[in-house]
Amino acid sequence: MAALRRPSAPFSESFIIALALLLAALHAVLAVTATTGESLTNDEIAHLTAGRAYNTLNDYRLQPENGNLPQRWAALPMTVIQPHFPPLDESGRHGEVWVFGHRFFYLSGNPADFMVLCGRAMISLFSAGTGLLIFFWSRKLFGLRGAFLSLGLFAFCPNFLAHGALATSDVTMVFFLLASVSAWWWALETNLPWPRTLLSAAVFALACVAKFSAPLLVPMLLLLAALRLVWPPSGTTRGRLASRIALATLAHIVLAWAVIWAFYGFRYSAFNPALPAGDFNRPWAWMLANIGGYGTVIGWMRSLHLLPEAFLYGFTFVLEFAGQRGAFLSGEYSIHGWAWFFPFAFLVKTPLPLLLLLGTGLLAWLFRVARAGRERWPQLRTLLLRTAPLLVLFFLCWAVFLRSHLNIGHRHILPTYPVLFILLGALGAWLDLRRPFALALVALLGLWHAGESLWIRPHYLAYFNQLVGGPANGYRHLVDSSLDWGQDLPGLATWLRENNRAPKNEPVYLSYFGTGDPSYEGIVATRLPTLPLIPPPRPWYWLKPGIYCVSVTMLQHVYSSVRGPWTLELEAEYQRLRALNPIFHEYASDPAKRTQYQHDVKPEQWHTAWERYDQLRFARLCHYLRAREPDANIGYSIFIYRLSDAELKAATEDSLAAWSAAIERGLQGGR
Repeated sequence: MAALRRPSAPFSESFIIALALLLAALHAVLAVTATTGESLTNDEIAHLTAGRAYNTLNDYRLQPENGNLPQRWAALPMTVIQPHFPPLDESGRHGEVWVFGHRFFYLSGNPADFMVLCGRAMISLFSAGTGLLIFFWSRKLFGLRGAFLSLGLFAFCPNFLAHGALATSDVTMVFFLLASVSAWWWALETNLPWPRTLLSAAVFALACVAKFSAPLLVPMLLLLAALRLVWPPSGTTRGRLASRIALATLAHIVLAWAVIWAFYGFRYSAFNPALPAGDFNRPWAWMLANIGGYGTVIGWMRSLHLLPEAFLYGFTFVLEFAGQRGAFLSGEYSIHGWAWFFPFAFLVKTPLPLLLLLGTGLLAWLFRVARAGRERWPQLRTLLLRTAPLLVLFFLCWAVFLRSHLNIGHRHILPTYPVLFILLGALGAWLDLRRPFALALVALLGLWHAGESLWIRPHYLAYFNQLVGGPANGYRHLVDSSLDWGQDLPGLATWLRENNRAPKNEPVYLSYFGTGDPSYEGIVATRLPTLPLIPPPRPWYWLKPGIYCVSVTMLQHVYSSVRGPWTLELEAEYQRLRALNPIFHEYASDPAKRTQYQHDVKPEQWHTAWERYDQLRFARLCHYLRAREPDANIGYSIFIYRLSDAELKAATEDSLAAWSAAIERGLQGGR
């Protein structure tokens, strides 16, 4: 008698969805838990402080240049935490969010770490949501195996694990860019029925308050509409479809306009009249004068109150800010950026196995197209139409990136990654036991990809692939939010506790790039030049042998007035100011001498001279430090050097020839 066989049944839909939800949730958990030992990154303090002001004060003078929605969303847990929000002092009244945010987080008795953790957890939901969009897109195109391959590659991507749980607007905008083109195309596929059209309009409207890169959606949606007019869905005419697109476009404009006003309290003025009068961090007149013809249009919109003042100011700020900004790339400096900045960032910040998967998939697709012949062109056209919103998103974003002057971080190209994850779902067809070689190739590269993520954990932000020698060499190529965003103060505090104990207790010097508070972490150090500048002013100081801790963004002098090569002119200026060192010392330590010196030179001139001397001395020191290996590094973003008296003198006091010789020794591994 033949044995009875259990009938096979496919997985239920609820099981499949639950599995996808669990994988997306795993991504969010990995991202959030990796940040528990990190300090505030540069932009988080502004987002969270502004979000709290928006939610409780209905006032929008703080950080209007970033998305209102993610700021409000990240600050929502504070509704339960109920931290003390200090009254608007001078910094708050004038929109100085970095200074006021420092007061809110570190000087008001609030649970800063818990507030940050909750804000990060809120943003991780958008990152998980992006993963689910990737899953459903890939499933629609390539089936279940492709869907789980796409979602798995996303879930373990170091770059999304780095930014997916930071209280900023980057990942939120990634979600809305993909969601908006998807919802619009979904509506276009079925002749724009009103339920789908309204969903698309709602997603577009929310994108408009997520980040000021939302205008990128306008050409994307228009191009997708044009494609549909060229190849209309069956059962409709181009004329009828055109009228529906016109009505749908109007619905998008009206709903976006209403949502923008709603997020700014249906009030034109950015300033709540019940609060102390104030202004923005930079005056309107200065902003408008620096953006060319856009200034005329925005001035006209201001005069008619077409949109809230804070929204218009934020958009103006972004235009002005994007015109020029200090940038660093592999030893070069620029204020206008490079066309190859983002392609290079993509190549070195993307895991090598993911690049290999992309290369393999592209070659396989090109080979298939070459073999298909003209009779298969209709199938190719169908495939291109099915993936049209993804391709439009990808290529229009890259067209903008390549022309961008804002070259400060790899995070700006994150919106293009979901498209790649989705298209890699095509390799899901290779996950078949009947194709053992292809199965092994995809499986091994997928495991390698996950392994890269686990290896770099929890320092996801510092990830660089093997093309540049990994994260240890990352600082030679990219800094700022691609590597060093102020996240590693707790790690530095731990290192100092373990390596600078009594009775030695060497002097500690710190040059920090970020908005965390070293004192809050228990770090006692003399402050070298630091960004951003937060009161109180740094006291005058003199360098001694000891432990020098330098954030790599400060080490590379990206935002310093003394960036780039050390010239003979800089050396001459430095030596002139260094000759005043004894007088600086007397001025700082002897009140009688200070009074005497101030008879001849005004106090502000003394401080200007000291600040210039301090910047030049630090720049000269950093040129030397870049030539030698650090004694330790914290999360690849803060380098630690133990400097002897001889090294310090060679770096800051010796002649140009002796300084150059010290740099040569450092490059050769000597000191």
